[in-house]
Amino acid sequence: QVQLVESGGGLVQAGGSLRLSCAASGRTFSIYAMGWFRQAPGKEREFVAAISWSVGNTYYTDSVKGRFTISRDNAKNTVYLQMNNLKPEDTAVYYCAAGWHTGSRQYQYNYWGQGTQVTVSS
Repeated sequence: QVQLVESGGGLVQAGGSLRLSCAASGRTFSIYAMGWFRQAPGKEREFVAAISWSVGNTYYTDSVKGRFTISRDNAKNTVYLQMNNLKPEDTAVYYCAAGWHTGSRQYQYNYWGQGTQVTVSS
């Protein structure tokens, strides 16, 4: 089993920045990829970004390209999501996920965190 704990959410004005962290523990050697998803009120959960654990290849949904950066610290078993130039439409609960495949589909991830709220005011 792998446990994931997110942190770093909060309230920020449009144009501001936040950095989310996700610390993994347990059988972390089994992780191949980690990702971030988000779910806004009344909407389905959607893919935001992903990173392969060993090589560090990164993937982003189009709406965050150029504004968000995913990175990882293998020594700390932690993945980060740096979010710049935040917009009100980025408001959502952000979830960290880990699994054996890099991708944008939820079924590709086996473990999920509890989520952290990000609210962007206009």
